[in-house]
Amino acid sequence: MNAINMPDDFNLKSFLLDLPHLPGVYRHIDEKGEVLYVGKARDLKKRVSSYFQKNLSSPRISHMVSRVVRLEVTVTRSEAEALLLENNLIKRLKPRYNILFRDDKSYPYLMFSDHAFPRIAYYRGNTSGKGRFFGPYPNAWAVRETIQILQRVFRLRTCEDSVFANRSRPCLLYQIGRCSAPCVNLISQEDYQADVQRAIKFLEGQADDVLQDIGQRMQQASETLDFELAAVLRDQMRALSKVLQQQSMEKIGNDDVDIIAVLAMGGRVCVNLAMVRGGRHLGDKPFFPSNTHADSSLEDVLAAFIAQHYVDSAMPPVLVCSHRLTDPDLLSLLAEQTGVKARLLIKPQGVRKTWLEQAQRNAEMALTRMLGESTARVARTQALATSLDMDTDEAALDAMHVECFDISHTAGEATQASCVVYRHNDMQPSLYRRYNIAGITPGDDYAAMRQVLTRRFGRVADGDAEMPSIVLIDGGKGQVEVARQVFVELGLDTHVLVGVAKGEGRRVGLETLVFADERPAVALGIESAALMLVAQIRDEAHRFAITGMRARRAKARNVSRLEEIEGVGARRRQKLLARFGGFSGVVDASIDDLRSIDGISDELAERIYHALR
Repeated sequence: MNAINMPDDFNLKSFLLDLPHLPGVYRHIDEKGEVLYVGKARDLKKRVSSYFQKNLSSPRISHMVSRVVRLEVTVTRSEAEALLLENNLIKRLKPRYNILFRDDKSYPYLMFSDHAFPRIAYYRGNTSGKGRFFGPYPNAWAVRETIQILQRVFRLRTCEDSVFANRSRPCLLYQIGRCSAPCVNLISQEDYQADVQRAIKFLEGQADDVLQDIGQRMQQASETLDFELAAVLRDQMRALSKVLQQQSMEKIGNDDVDIIAVLAMGGRVCVNLAMVRGGRHLGDKPFFPSNTHADSSLEDVLAAFIAQHYVDSAMPPVLVCSHRLTDPDLLSLLAEQTGVKARLLIKPQGVRKTWLEQAQRNAEMALTRMLGESTARVARTQALATSLDMDTDEAALDAMHVECFDISHTAGEATQASCVVYRHNDMQPSLYRRYNIAGITPGDDYAAMRQVLTRRFGRVADGDAEMPSIVLIDGGKGQVEVARQVFVELGLDTHVLVGVAKGEGRRVGLETLVFADERPAVALGIESAALMLVAQIRDEAHRFAITGMRARRAKARNVSRLEEIEGVGARRRQKLLARFGGFSGVVDASIDDLRSIDGISDELAERIYHALR
């Protein structure tokens, strides 16, 4: 790939003349150096030149071009390579004139581990490793529901390897008929593997074959007077039949299909993606793109979604869509990159038509719900801005950046501070942070607050981080005074500091806002939308702090329990934790397992075993 940048003494006409008739990617850049738009082209010269004609396709494009002061162009070996580069740049740079889809977490899969007795598990990540993977699924719920079906019908194990390797008797799942207890050899490896293969057949859409197989085996068991096995197979057959009857959507062969419905309403757009694997409808997931405009057609949105989604996600052989693609070559380009040649259907028949209609209804419901929630969130943000005499225009409300800090510990143990972020009228979990607090007197919340604020806003004072619009402190005058002192020492504006003091009897709704710049305290009132927002942010900070503190405390206590055992030093403790996969694995280990560790004698193994009971 070769980059072609505009020279400082830019001459548009000569720059366009010098562009090659080759595939590549171009970037429109404004005077601040911000990338406004990223696009790909089969012919860079023709495509880039089209932006500088007299009659442009839309007012939005005209507005963008009027802000362009610089162009960057990268030549690629093929248009397919340009597509990959374009989407990587869009995800990284998030240009304001590109239609953007949230770069969500990877989709979940159902995994069969690569063991003699395979484990079934929820999985996210690279699927090129050992084991067998099914999916992707649209959400975690769909994976966990499928795991429950496989447990109920085929009785496959879900336990961690450290637990499986150290069981001496069957667990509760065996007692309730959800596992065949391979951990204690209540089923042979051959029979367990046969159940695994039947489960795989079921996931591949061959449920009828599995039912027939179970029926034949049940008949054979009856004929040989093995009534116990016949009863187990009868129960398995009933469970599978019930599962198939409960399937909410029809099956159609062994299809792998994605159904994509695009809908606009109330100034927002929803792309609803439904997944069918092995003929089973696994559910759907709504996406709400940003940077859509009045002149963005639904065909443009669909093309943007397919390009951004399938560049690094598995694409099935059939896409059923509600609209045509504006780029007829898009699927061919994706096929070059992914190796999957997909077929596009926009007028499906039969059950595929039913699936598309359902996806469109779900898109409408998701959009209606999102618009309602969005309106309520904006109203709360506006109420808070009004209460604090801040700007209330739409852009200012969207940009309002609130950070809330809380301290959590148990009698001074495992002190931790949390910082949660509210922005764009919603909580932003990806921006949350936890801070371990050390070097203070246990239980000194003021010192803990001083430490976390110094660490966080020292970066602001150094110019390495942005200052929030509001800094909420979960506490009254004392905590706010500590925050004020930190801000004064750092040379920062104390106007942004707002404390949330608990009301009389700590009753919810009676909180008071306390300020660091001598403004009088404000009691918003129990019906206040602003107070609802403040309480939501504060409660989220409290929840986030407590979960982090508990995890830290549990880790410290577990390690300390091993430290308290005579003869278990740092090296032996490390060997134990590594061998058994953590503290819980050490607790579950038998004396024989413990004595198998190098450096642990029979006597020490017994001491560890009894100390952890």
